[in-house]
Amino acid sequence: MKIAGLKQLNEALKEAASGGFSRQATRWLEECGQDFLEIVQSELLSAQTVNTEKLFRSFERGAKDNLWIAQSGGLSLEVGTQLDYASFLNDGHWTSKQDVRWVPGRFQGSQFIYDPAASTGMALKRKWIPGTGYWDHALLLYEQLFEKSLESKLRQWLKKL
Repeated sequence: MKIAGLKQLNEALKEAASGGFSRQATRWLEECGQDFLEIVQSELLSAQTVNTEKLFRSFERGAKDNLWIAQSGGLSLEVGTQLDYASFLNDGHWTSKQDVRWVPGRFQGSQFIYDPAASTGMALKRKWIPGTGYWDHALLLYEQLFEKSLESKLRQWLKKL
């Protein structure tokens, strides 16, 4: 009896056993992490969460405030940001812990100029700032994409066997 493709299957299994599969899976997982960071950036822009580039840049691989932890053997990848205020912008936050906060300074026309030495200033009332949910939206979008990507990648890997 002759089985077509048995030699190719044997070679593919040897390659997978020698770490080939692990290297491919790690590479794919890193691509997935990069895709997720791009979705987060897109959600930051569409939710109009970003008014400075610091938060936006923190969702780039290799950026100063970026979180990118990859482990090869257990195939674990953590991505995100190390900026404390990122969660406040997603979830919402109070403007201060006090009911009223005094800020020293002066007005020039309609613009307030902060001046710690000024005897004048303004009183800021505590206020709730709603979050934009940028992270939550990105995660929902990505979970759908990840499932499709995983199915496609598994089919691709199985075809190689």
